[in-house]
Amino acid sequence: MRLKVEEIHKEFDGKVAVDRLSLEVPEGVIFGIIGPNGAGKTTTIRMIMDITAPDSGHIYIDGRKADQEFKNRVGYLPEERGLYKKMTLSEVMIYMAELKSYPRNKARDKIDYWLKKVDLLEYRGKKVEELSKGMQQKLQFVTTVLHEPDLLILDEIFSGLDPLNMELIKDILMELKREGKTILFSTHVMEQAEKLCDHICMISRGQKVLDGRLTDVKARFGKNSVQIDIDGDGKFASELPGVRNLSEFNNYIELQLEQDADTNAILKSIADRVLVRRFELMEPSLYDIFIDRARIDPADLTQAEGGGAHV
Repeated sequence: MRLKVEEIHKEFDGKVAVDRLSLEVPEGVIFGIIGPNGAGKTTTIRMIMDITAPDSGHIYIDGRKADQEFKNRVGYLPEERGLYKKMTLSEVMIYMAELKSYPRNKARDKIDYWLKKVDLLEYRGKKVEELSKGMQQKLQFVTTVLHEPDLLILDEIFSGLDPLNMELIKDILMELKREGKTILFSTHVMEQAEKLCDHICMISRGQKVLDGRLTDVKARFGKNSVQIDIDGDGKFASELPGVRNLSEFNNYIELQLEQDADTNAILKSIADRVLVRRFELMEPSLYDIFIDRARIDPADLTQAEGGGAHV
């Protein structure tokens, strides 16, 4: 299933939440909408799902304007989680599948498969209210995929999950992609987006600031990132000529450099102050790009990049 969003715009009480946003999600890919909290990710997803109507713009599914029928082909996990707490796990799964016009007998046959896959099989007959928050999160994910949707739309899918369950959901998403499913998810967890996404679209303050294939986005920023393992405090490096941004971690720092930065001079200046154990030019991570772009006003970015931020 292919998704195209064309110039959608939404305001609430005169405040722009999403500003003429366009993006295309090809069939059979994992597409990430990334951005800081409040950037407009959830509003965008709610417009795609026709929960909130855009003030202007259009949404197309497989080349046609989206209608109510397409919702049965979509698995939607909202940011605001919600399950019927007095139902058992199996009852909830069957009920949610039937809402998508999925046959009851087929849903019943898939219950054990999916509960085992997310380590919840022993709770099959328990009520939802007896589960921890993390378990409820996994159950809601299962209800999103049980009816075999062609398109998955997942809002902050990793919110509230511990690292082991993040990996579990990541592995399932990769399986679904191999089956040809199209997956769109929003997140501000850059590590997971970098592991999963074929394509990304970053929005900030309601506007798109970059999009494209993840590999192309990273290549666009080039090897302008340096990781330096040090003994001592490297905070001073942020003031060195040619250093655009510094991220400080335990025992190492990462620098984003200007295009014409003199790396030899930067290394010498740092080595004069602290012991350098390793100095490596590297491709910037999605985290680095996210931090860098999220600090820039979209209007300034568009002007700086010649009238467009498309990668």
